[in-house]
Amino acid sequence: MTTRTTTRRQFLRTAAAAGLSAPLVAIPRAGAAPVGGELRVGAIGVGGKGWGDIIETTKEHARVVAICDIDAGNLAKAAKRFPDAKTFTDWRELLRMDGLDAVTVSTPDHTHAPATMTAMRRGLHVYCQKPLTHSVWEARQIALAATKYGVVTQMGTQGRSTAESMITVELLRRKAIGRIRQIHLWTNRPIWPQGLERPPAKPVPAGVSWDTWIGVAPYRDYHDHLHGFAWRGWLDFGTGALGDIGCHSLVHLWDGLQLKAPTQIWSDGDPPNGETYPKSSVIHYAFPANDLTGGEFELIWYDGGALPDRKLFPFMPSNWKVPDGGNLIVGDDGFIQGHRLYPSAKFSGYAYPKVTGDDHYMQWTRACLDRSRKTLCPFDTLAGPVTEAVLLGNVALRFPGKKLNWDTAACAFPGFPDADRFLRRTYRKGWTIDGLG
Repeated sequence: MTTRTTTRRQFLRTAAAAGLSAPLVAIPRAGAAPVGGELRVGAIGVGGKGWGDIIETTKEHARVVAICDIDAGNLAKAAKRFPDAKTFTDWRELLRMDGLDAVTVSTPDHTHAPATMTAMRRGLHVYCQKPLTHSVWEARQIALAATKYGVVTQMGTQGRSTAESMITVELLRRKAIGRIRQIHLWTNRPIWPQGLERPPAKPVPAGVSWDTWIGVAPYRDYHDHLHGFAWRGWLDFGTGALGDIGCHSLVHLWDGLQLKAPTQIWSDGDPPNGETYPKSSVIHYAFPANDLTGGEFELIWYDGGALPDRKLFPFMPSNWKVPDGGNLIVGDDGFIQGHRLYPSAKFSGYAYPKVTGDDHYMQWTRACLDRSRKTLCPFDTLAGPVTEAVLLGNVALRFPGKKLNWDTAACAFPGFPDADRFLRRTYRKGWTIDGLG
């Protein structure tokens, strides 16, 4: 067990100040790979995005030693690619094995936090897909734990390491468009069914470990719109369109403007129906001023076909139409769309920053092996706070038209306990994870 050092006391004081409870309990630390050595990686989830994550993070300087998936078909495909890796259907068993240095977590959203927390408590480095967690409370806890355990972390927001993202970050830090007035983010998601009622139960397909797939969530029988990709739209398992794309859209803006938590969140449109997220939504965030923003500003999120008003783009040709996904930053002195400054004529001679993109996956792998390197989306300083803000929008979805005041220090909506109850969840019996459920 770890000793009670000053660092631990500081952690507990920070947790208490944030209104947190259930301090994390350390367990024996796994061995860290030596500098210049070979990283021994386990993959939790190897289907879909999980396949890409384990392939990309182990292209060099790494070896896959364990693979886990609840679907025998996914597991068989991965075992063929990595014949020397141990195979598991339960991620908890994988995390008990010796000889691990790091893991990728590429599961449905509801399993991200429990698997990630368990791995970090073992001292394992973690690459976790976005959103980092399923609930606001989990995001807070994971960020605190990343600081406590000192492991290398990266959220799967691959775009953060592109040259385009780095340009946008630099433009914001230069205050290229002056005071920020509004930010508009929109997506073509959901591209999966939402606004559904629960369909009739069906037999669990052969080779699927259903109870393990359900994991920490409330148990339900199998049906067609869960295992595979469609789980994203279901309240118990996914985080909807906002959770899917919001972290991608916001992470470089958060970094570039050095944002802190929003102070108020509200939504327009229909609320969830108790089973799934709505077909479309518009969510508003009020952010406080800082030196880079120049003042308070509003961020507006659109999905499911909702789009920002065409009038917000006076710098575009008259025949231009708002695309089905994008971003727009409105400032006193101009606009940023994508990673370019507008109006074009005004910024025709502007010296854009000269940057080179990086491999987001290998950035993590190399940092695990050489601790002098850093990742661009670590859990404690960026991924956790961004995920927390994104998921606050999903709470606001449940109370359309109601402006929710957010007290980030207390991790609560003052005077509105009806909203507070959606900040965290109780894990299913038998699946409790210290510090989370």
